[in-house]
Amino acid sequence: MTNIIHECQCAACLADKNREEWKIHHQMNVLLSRLDEQQRRWYVALESKKIGHGGDVELSEITGMDVETIRRGRHELDDDLASRSSERVRDEGGGQPTVEKKTHRSRRH
Repeated sequence: MTNIIHECQCAACLADKNREEWKIHHQMNVLLSRLDEQQRRWYVALESKKIGHGGDVELSEITGMDVETIRRGRHELDDDLASRSSERVRDEGGGQPTVEKKTHRSRRH
């Protein structure tokens, strides 16, 4: 399985990849490529909280994660992850529907 590493899209990194900031953003994205989806969400949410106002948008540019996903991670962290199972990465019923369900839905038209 190949881990895709997102390339930062913040203005500083797009202007000059020789800056220390680019190296940090790249390392962040390398780390994220090794984590599961909830770990990515929580890590990026924590980094966003450190930045404060505007952090969700900034981290979205750096990581490629959706702003709403980052916000969800912040809410989960604020709740001390109490609503999250330690046994599962996704909630029951989470993820994409199976192919059978997709096919069944498309026949209803």
